[in-house]
Amino acid sequence: MNPFQEKPKSVDSAFKNWSGIYLRPYNKHEVSPYTKTRIILMNGTEFESVWFGHQTQRNCPNNDIRRDLALIRRVEQQQQKAIASLKPKDETILEHTISYEQLAVDLTAELAKREPDKNVKAALDFALLEDFDHLYRYSDLLEATMGVKSEELVGNYAEIMPGRPTISEHRYPFDNVRFFINCKSATPITKLNVAIITAAEQQTMNYYMNVAALYDHDDLGRQLYQEIGLIEEQHVTQYGSLLDTKTTFLENLLMHEYTECYLYYSCFEDETDLYIKGIWEEHFHQEVAHLHMAADMLKKYEKKDWQEVIPDGNFPQLLTLHENKAYVRDILANTVHNTSKKEEYVNVASLSSDENFFKFQKAVNEPVEEVPTHIVIQSYIDSKGEDYRYQDTDHPVPALSDRTKDNVSVGREANAKE
Repeated sequence: MNPFQEKPKSVDSAFKNWSGIYLRPYNKHEVSPYTKTRIILMNGTEFESVWFGHQTQRNCPNNDIRRDLALIRRVEQQQQKAIASLKPKDETILEHTISYEQLAVDLTAELAKREPDKNVKAALDFALLEDFDHLYRYSDLLEATMGVKSEELVGNYAEIMPGRPTISEHRYPFDNVRFFINCKSATPITKLNVAIITAAEQQTMNYYMNVAALYDHDDLGRQLYQEIGLIEEQHVTQYGSLLDTKTTFLENLLMHEYTECYLYYSCFEDETDLYIKGIWEEHFHQEVAHLHMAADMLKKYEKKDWQEVIPDGNFPQLLTLHENKAYVRDILANTVHNTSKKEEYVNVASLSSDENFFKFQKAVNEPVEEVPTHIVIQSYIDSKGEDYRYQDTDHPVPALSDRTKDNVSVGREANAKE
């Protein structure tokens, strides 16, 4: 598929009335877990495009460009509203959060497996273990407060057990900035991977920023969203810093629209729900119109052909969402003790005692007994004797195999025992 070779409809033809953007929601008891994750992914993709359009407008003096951006953005706002309405009202905030974290785990793993750039792959593998741990901690809270087992929500496609403990993930801000890619030499897969993961993690960060105050079941849940929301800030800093800083706004606009075309087409090919498959197809054709409009703007205002940004135009390997248990276990076994020191990933045991990592840990995580992600697990253990997990075999990291203790040393203390 090459979206540049598709005949675009007019952008205006996508405008809908109110019944056209408030869609029939899925049945949470029947829908595939991966349909739910695709919906979250595309909601986040539209959110990224809308806010990129706003930021471009705020930095552009040309009102003709600003009007074109407003036109594209209005359609993308309608797309986002339609996608968001697919979530049913009987799906709780915490149940929905499990789908967010399942997306984070399986999307990150899938992107990492196909990523040729070693620095980008390292970033994906690093954050993968952190989102994996978030899935575990939200799952324990869900089972403790509502009696809902996350293994059923994730369709048994993802294991639920500790990753790099969230308490160990808090790093000094300098240590979350990475080297950016070069879009002139990067492969199409790399450019897409960086754009996709940045939008997806940004959506998770924004969701938690708002939900922390809206979660009304208990204070511990509110605090849990606060803490994990701050880790998502780190993830968005990491992934956003991978984006090429030398591209122009209009080059970026073209890449945003191409990414949307790619994702909607991937979702269309991957989707099992025929009703939602039709939505992906419709949105794909709408994004083709946006892509062609962005290419025309690039030509008109910067005198560049779209091939200078996306040389071929043909979609590379399409994105599919599926289980990644073996991959996650491998990354856990080999890198769980890692943290980051500026642009590098290092075993925490290699850090000297005066490093920023330990100073920051002391500032935010003492006393340990007051750290929300620790309290969630320890209180569950105190109540039921062991934590809630769903795992196929023993944990690949012996130090994280004890279900009667929440480990706060792995990836955090230099002398943590394996």
